[in-house]
Amino acid sequence: MPERDGDGGRPPTGTATGDPVERGRLLERVRDAVLSGSTGPASPRDVVSASWRRSLDAHVDPDHGRPRHVFGAEELDEVRGSHVLAPALPVLRRTLLDAADEAVHMMIVTDARGHILWREGNTGVLRRADDVALVEGTRWSEDSIGTNAMGTALADGRAVQIHSAEHLVRLYRAWTCAAAPIHDPDTGEVIAAVDLTGPLTTFHPSTLALVRAAAELAEMTLRARLVERDERLRARNEPHLDGLRGEPGALLAPRGRVLTARPDGWLPDRVSIPQDGDRVDLGDRGEGLLEPLAEGWLLRLAPRTTSRPTLALPFLGAERPVARLDGRPVRISLRHAEMLVLLALHPDGLTADQLAQALYGDAGNPVTVRSEVHRLRAALGSCGTKRSGAAAPEAGYSIISTQPYRLRARVDADFIDVRTALRERRLPPPDVLRRGALLPTSDAPGVREERDIIEVGVRGAVLRRGDVDALWALVRTESGAEDPELARRLRRLLPDGDPRRDELVDRPA
Repeated sequence: MPERDGDGGRPPTGTATGDPVERGRLLERVRDAVLSGSTGPASPRDVVSASWRRSLDAHVDPDHGRPRHVFGAEELDEVRGSHVLAPALPVLRRTLLDAADEAVHMMIVTDARGHILWREGNTGVLRRADDVALVEGTRWSEDSIGTNAMGTALADGRAVQIHSAEHLVRLYRAWTCAAAPIHDPDTGEVIAAVDLTGPLTTFHPSTLALVRAAAELAEMTLRARLVERDERLRARNEPHLDGLRGEPGALLAPRGRVLTARPDGWLPDRVSIPQDGDRVDLGDRGEGLLEPLAEGWLLRLAPRTTSRPTLALPFLGAERPVARLDGRPVRISLRHAEMLVLLALHPDGLTADQLAQALYGDAGNPVTVRSEVHRLRAALGSCGTKRSGAAAPEAGYSIISTQPYRLRARVDADFIDVRTALRERRLPPPDVLRRGALLPTSDAPGVREERDIIEVGVRGAVLRRGDVDALWALVRTESGAEDPELARRLRRLLPDGDPRRDELVDRPA
């Protein structure tokens, strides 16, 4: 199981490990000191300190926090039945339940978001847990209930033990718990956490090793089932590959892992399966077409189109941006223009999370981004109309591919031309410099950063070169009009009698 070195089970500096109750009292003083900003008797462990910061940033109330109840009984049954970990639950029970009952603990299993799906173990502990909402259907992620072994293991990606007042929320200082994340052997993603929880008097350092071993056994069980499924999929579907008659193709697992490829090695180990549609962007190889199978996918190469559309993005100085698709003007919103800028700057593509961060910063939500991409694709339309003098892409060809989001067009962007000129130590033409800043009204973090890079780079290059026409173009922009150094340099370079000197009279010196 992937794991990083750290202090997941090490006691905090200056704490005793022999008496869990005494240790709990000391941890209370440490917690209270940290929350009040005073000097405490010891320092919290790094893993705990980082978790407290995340929890407080999520506005968890240390004194009155309660977990969110997300799933009712009927919903919980449905979620349990469909969860990928369900086949490994008997292994977790065999590994942990006897030890949990003997040690006065209970076993808890959550999903990847911290929702408690299963809870079994010592009857007395289960009753006590009911009183503090440590029950099925509640969410125990850090942003819901603060530092706890389940939520912190999911957030930190490693096994961790949380004792007494290391829990941020005061209600849980009477508990001790240890948890480890469980990974999907197909994707490597964290899919669950397994936890042992009990009263603080039952603390034992070996509990952490036990839940770590249980997580590893669960992953081994899932891996064995995965191998069986892969072999079954290959055996059933090899005839589909034979039917391609030598054309490149592959059998894919349901999540896009390549099981068999012909010819061998023509694909990476994994292919991103789009959320909608049947086409996959394969980069230089073109497009792949997906055909659903009983337990996976058949991938084959789509016929290559003879040309791609041209997407023009004249966005320097554009307060009301208009894109042009093969010469056709497409009026778009500022948000959609920002998305096109970011995709043009990242030809290898951006995930929904990366695009959300670049558009909205830390408040970005990938769900919002997916909706905006859908609207932008609709605004641009599909390029199934034949263009004069060129063969059109096949009907339904979309300018934006998914997973990752990527522009599937030749991009003609003035801001990229400027970056290229600077990289090649050339000055952009004066008519381009005169246009002004990139999307000047945009407040998207990724666009602001690019705007600043261009502005600083252009200003420095023009001052170094001392080109009169370039300086003149720059001082006539909104930012250049307030730049006294540009005006001073231009005054020195303009010859006497040049009418442009008159326009510099009122400029700041």
